[in-house]
Amino acid sequence: MLRSSAAFLTKLITGTRPVWQGCDPACRERRVYFANHGSHLDFATLWATLPAEARERTRPVAAADYWNRNRFTRGIACGLFNALLISREGITRKENPITRMADALRQGESLILFPEGTRSLDGTVADFKSGLWHLAHAMPEVALVPVFLQNLNRVLPKGHVLPIPLLSTVVFGTPLPAVPGETKPEFLRRARTALTDLIPAGSFH
Repeated sequence: MLRSSAAFLTKLITGTRPVWQGCDPACRERRVYFANHGSHLDFATLWATLPAEARERTRPVAAADYWNRNRFTRGIACGLFNALLISREGITRKENPITRMADALRQGESLILFPEGTRSLDGTVADFKSGLWHLAHAMPEVALVPVFLQNLNRVLPKGHVLPIPLLSTVVFGTPLPAVPGETKPEFLRRARTALTDLIPAGSFH
């Protein structure tokens, strides 16, 4: 009930609507939804637009250094959204974020990931970090779904506390097909292109 209310409130605040262009929203396969990152509302909005059943088994991947700041932020991330908090610094073999993400996928969960690694200030999509590549190789059977979040960097710009009332869209694309023998740079460029191809004409690139 609490998560349903959170999903309703998030969609109300962001005025968002989902557009499923290349995949079935009701499909029960494990997925990694990889999206552009421009706002703290990103993971909540993507999560909220999923069908209720998919929301219950989908975990946003979020930065531990931000969401672990206090009990309140941790309660929102982990208690409400069931986020998987990972460290961006001091990574060791024991505390490897790829291992933790792969373990969650093996348990039947899906993930929401932001491969740019940091928020964009102007809505452009930066080059992807290598995490998506390593996760794809660790879990090749999991579908990789590109998602473009439109206008969220304007609804809640970096440095702002209160959202600005604007409409937003979450565009889900076709799962990324495997390409045998593909190098890491080739994969990351192809994944980024799959995401940017979802950007509506006239939007920031």
